[in-house]
Amino acid sequence: MNYDLNRLNDYLFKWIFGREENKDILLSFLNSVLASSDGEELVDITLAERELDPTHLQDKLSRLDILGKANDGSLLNIEVQVVNERDIDKRTLYYWAKLYQGQLQSGQTYKELCRTVTINVLAFSFLPDSQNHHSTFALYDIKTGYRLNRDIEVHFLELPKWKSLHIKPQTRLEKWLTYLGGSADQQEMEEIVMSEPAIQKALTAEEIFLKRDKERYLYEMREKALRDQISALHYAKEEGIQQGKREIALRMLSKGSSLEDIADITALSLEQVMQLKN
Repeated sequence: MNYDLNRLNDYLFKWIFGREENKDILLSFLNSVLASSDGEELVDITLAERELDPTHLQDKLSRLDILGKANDGSLLNIEVQVVNERDIDKRTLYYWAKLYQGQLQSGQTYKELCRTVTINVLAFSFLPDSQNHHSTFALYDIKTGYRLNRDIEVHFLELPKWKSLHIKPQTRLEKWLTYLGGSADQQEMEEIVMSEPAIQKALTAEEIFLKRDKERYLYEMREKALRDQISALHYAKEEGIQQGKREIALRMLSKGSSLEDIADITALSLEQVMQLKN
């Protein structure tokens, strides 16, 4: 069976990037995002032990993230988000704070707190158009630009913004974004893997994934949950629009507007306006 994989399916993403045997894939991706100015790269990461409960895959509200501690002590959390549920910025800070404060055990000092990094991989555009496809946030003085410390770092990778550029990927991060977005044709992907062996390994991991009936089943279960979530949000949005139209129509009726004018302005049918009048 020929699968057109959604690489932002969080179960598939976790299977490829969140397994011990694929740490080199994860490290390549992390280093492409963090891209330290001093040239230093992460060389190892210890993944948090998190068992996947198959029942959670059917829950459209559950999230499968990847959490690990790098060789430099940094806590790194990656979360893939397919659906825009709003307030992502606030939720990101909330979970970042839980990770940061959760480092300290009884008797430890604040000095022992380590850098905590959250990376959000988004299948939609969330930040204003003025922001690039890769946005990095930290704590700075708003007047001088002085950075308080390196402990907080939040990244947003917005795939639609990268795709809309329609340019050939040059940097390692751009190559990873092209892979994740599934926007490369066969020739372009062949060129990418020539320079990025970790992406080649990710493609090989996909082939292994597809040969396992259980994994394909859990992948499809997750896809269904995500589709249900998208449908529910679309319905809620449409229902909100219709409710707004009904409220406008009622106000116009109270002011004596004609049924025809109300129908014309609200795009409700005459029958719907008459029902509201009665």
